[in-house]
Amino acid sequence: MPRLLEIMARLRDPQTGCPWDIEQTFATIAPYTIEEAYEVADAIERQAWDELEGELGDMLLQSVYHAQLGAEAGLFDFSSITAAISDKMIARHPHVFGTESREKTPDQQTADWERIKAHERGSARVLDGVALGLPALMRAVKLQKRAARVGFDWPSTDQVLDKIIEESRELVEARDTMGAAEQAEEFGDLLFVMANLARHLDIDPEAALRAANQKFTRRFGRIEDLLAEAGKAPDQSDLAEMDALWDRAKTEEKAAKAALRGGGLI
Repeated sequence: MPRLLEIMARLRDPQTGCPWDIEQTFATIAPYTIEEAYEVADAIERQAWDELEGELGDMLLQSVYHAQLGAEAGLFDFSSITAAISDKMIARHPHVFGTESREKTPDQQTADWERIKAHERGSARVLDGVALGLPALMRAVKLQKRAARVGFDWPSTDQVLDKIIEESRELVEARDTMGAAEQAEEFGDLLFVMANLARHLDIDPEAALRAANQKFTRRFGRIEDLLAEAGKAPDQSDLAEMDALWDRAKTEEKAAKAALRGGGLI
């Protein structure tokens, strides 16, 4: 760590540092911080363990970068950051570092964690403290979980599904009779309810959408391969042909999964 901190300080040195690094601010670095976190998650999801070490290093550099910016502004430094997070972890785990019993379920420990966080925030408003910079689907789920803790929630998925139908109809109406702003608003409402359904089904909507993206990429790649076997490119095909090839790719995937299950591999 001392070496990495020294490297960061050298990069930011106004006289001898890197011109690009000298110009950066919290705001300009923040998008890279988010990107690096996603690259860590991507390596884990792909089980690319040979890449994970490097991705974790990239993410650590982001913390070091912000720490250097904070030190230059007299706000905080790496030492105060590590002290603060250490204190927080001890305070939020009284069943490990304090006198509380460890004989709790994971749900009880989660409830205790949220109770301690609420006390730290010192705010009476239920939804305060849910970070604005979170991915929108993730933030939707967090907002809904907060509201659910005080009883503002549908009791079952039936009501959520009914709401999805209602919001879908409103989106169709907006498409047919309203302007772009109203259409965007209704689309957002539908996404918000879809996130609520994911929460009720205990599905991570970000992970589910990433998986859907990967499936689409994989199947469209198969379409390209099949077209290439016929000496064609996608822009030389049409929707009917590509849709038929999509169905073929889908059928192939299902057959492959069935074969794996039959062989005891999955």
